[in-house]
Amino acid sequence: QLQASGGGLVQAGGSLKLSCAASGSIISINAMGWYRQAPGKQRELVTSITRGGTTNYADSVKGRFTVSRDNAKNTVYLQMDSLKPEDTAVYYCNADIRLSHLGPVRTYWGQGTQVTVSS
Repeated sequence: QLQASGGGLVQAGGSLKLSCAASGSIISINAMGWYRQAPGKQRELVTSITRGGTTNYADSVKGRFTVSRDNAKNTVYLQMDSLKPEDTAVYYCNADIRLSHLGPVRTYWGQGTQVTVSS
């Protein structure tokens, strides 16, 4: 299970921090990331981070958003600064999780959290 939190309403130029915690009988988590989906648009990758900390960002958020993770807590974070109205979307976290030693790695999704940036 992935549980996301931290969304809300903020003015342009403001900041929000999202969190997403994985729970259950987890053997290991590989990559974790954040996607977003604005009304009428396709879901898009915002950022991802490997277990070792290698990050990847969409060009639209580079320099403004920062992804991090706490492997001990099975949690990924998204610090969003200098927010713009075009950042308004439902944000989803995902993670590639192995639940058993001999089982496959599967991608799990959180429930989504709304971020609204007013101008």
